[in-house]
Amino acid sequence: MGAGILKALLDTHALIWWLMDHPSLSQRASHAIGLPKTEVFVSAASAWEIAIKVRARKLTVPESLLSDFSGVLVQAGFDPLPINIAHAICAGKLPGDHRDPFDRMLIAQAQLESMTIIGKDIIFDDYGINRVW
Repeated sequence: MGAGILKALLDTHALIWWLMDHPSLSQRASHAIGLPKTEVFVSAASAWEIAIKVRARKLTVPESLLSDFSGVLVQAGFDPLPINIAHAICAGKLPGDHRDPFDRMLIAQAQLESMTIIGKDIIFDDYGINRVW
C-alpha cells in the first residue's frame, strides 16, 4: 500500500466482519479499510450473496443489512459497485475451475476497475489482482 489512493473492493466476508467488528478480520485488512486514503467499494454481488445465504440460513447478519443495504454502505463510508455488462462478460470468461460466481464477479470487477481486493481467499491471487489480508 503506497502513498496514493487505494481503490479497494471488499470481499463479502470482509464487509460483514468490518460491519460487525468481528475479530476474524485481519489487522492488515482492517487497517487498509480504515485508512482515509482508501476508497472502499462493495459489489452488488455481495448484496446478492448475502441475501442468498441468509435465505438459505447459512448466514446471519443484522436485519438492517438486507433492509437498507445502500444505507449501511453510506453510513460505513463505502461506495456501491454495480455489476455492468463488461463485468458479467469478464466474469464468465475467466479461466480456471473456480466455480463460485460471486468470487468470479469480484475478480472481474477488480480486474476491470483496477482495484485491490480485501479478502482472505487466496484463490484471488491466481487472477493477477492485488489482495490485502
